[in-house]
Amino acid sequence: MKKIGIVGVGCISGIYLKNITTLFQNIEVIGVCDLIRERAENAVKEYNIPKLYEDMHELFADPEVDIVLNLTRPYQHYAVTKAALLAGKHVYSEKPLGASWEEGAELVKIAEERGLMIGGAPDTFLGAGIQTCRKLIDEGAIGEVSGATAFLMSRGPEGWHPDPEFFYKYGGGPMLDMGPYYITALVNLLGGVKRLGGMVSIPRKQRVAGCQEHFGEVIDVEVPTSYYGVLEFESGVIGSVTTSFDVYMAHLPTIEIYGTNGTLRVPDPNGFGGHVWMYTPEGGEREIPLAFDYTENSRALGLSEMASALEQGRVPRASYKQTLHVLEILTGFERAAKNGGYLELTTSYERKPPMDPTLPHGIL
Repeated sequence: MKKIGIVGVGCISGIYLKNITTLFQNIEVIGVCDLIRERAENAVKEYNIPKLYEDMHELFADPEVDIVLNLTRPYQHYAVTKAALLAGKHVYSEKPLGASWEEGAELVKIAEERGLMIGGAPDTFLGAGIQTCRKLIDEGAIGEVSGATAFLMSRGPEGWHPDPEFFYKYGGGPMLDMGPYYITALVNLLGGVKRLGGMVSIPRKQRVAGCQEHFGEVIDVEVPTSYYGVLEFESGVIGSVTTSFDVYMAHLPTIEIYGTNGTLRVPDPNGFGGHVWMYTPEGGEREIPLAFDYTENSRALGLSEMASALEQGRVPRASYKQTLHVLEILTGFERAAKNGGYLELTTSYERKPPMDPTLPHGIL
């Protein structure tokens, strides 16, 4: 049983706390902290958590904590993860690994030097939907893969999110916010990326908050809100990725994989289950039954799998070897756009084994 200390008890923490305390049997939350103390106090009461820390440094100093779960905002991930590593703790972080390529690379360097593990979200690729798609691809159900597309098109979160400003500041934007789900899914389905190109834009320089908490407040946009990218995978497959906070409506798939004998429509990578559709000339278009476990919102699945990996002395499926490669891709589109060309990636990625569908639910 690995004991977890959580830094940050904001919006995403609820599903983590629920799943850690009710679903996954190899991890246990022993304490929490938050800059807004009331949030941490409420979590302690609701989930019967033993410890409430004054700050993250008190949490890091607790010898009972095996893994720090970093649920802070994206621009805070670097500082929190770095401090935890320097205190000798393994870390599992919400996405992305860092708000820049340089941040992520430094964190990995520290972890490797100290013999520590960084794991990280998203872990949706471990769910039934994308695992089923991987099985189909690996079995050759659509023949040899020749291409892929991915789309995240929306008007942005300022109309509904209770605290939307950070989406438009350092560490925000559609690529760093939602792109991790799409890129993580793609590399798990198709393998690592060798080279990429991209163009970015900021069509609207200001946004207006629509939530009750900040209604009418003007947000200055400091990061690109539309990304148009192309990927060359190590296998030779070419894919395109578009993410935007500037679209009122679009009728596009989330992810499609194209093969020499058919097309595979991948479910929303922000979820664990969803509907898998496949078209082949012989069978027409049909829905494929999910062949793996975890169809519901199973956040903390990656954390539980990491805890098992640490016990077994192996590399977790959602380790920094994946999240750093994904971060280089996410940040690479803007870097390529600034350079006016393509970017050769410095990291590589090798897919981990698929999930084992025979294990009991909640046991990794």
